[in-house]
Amino acid sequence: MTSSQPRGLHALIPTARQAATPGERAAAQMLHLRTAAVPVPVLAAAAELIAAHLEDPDPVTREAAADVHAHLVSVLENAAPKRE
Repeated sequence: MTSSQPRGLHALIPTARQAATPGERAAAQMLHLRTAAVPVPVLAAAAELIAAHLEDPDPVTREAAADVHAHLVSVLENAAPKRE
């Protein structure tokens, strides 16, 4: 009896693209964005959520969180109304 399953090295080569995860689809869509209008409270909430990862044990996560957090804080500071 022979098997129709690939054997040896061919068994390691994927034959079909796996379905993209929601995160992969979102990342692909965001690559095409140049600008996005987001309410300031949403940006503030995002900055707070990202801040939780500033002390992550993984250095890559910490670095990415720091970059995103700095960008969000910068945008928030520029969005604040100017007081005279």
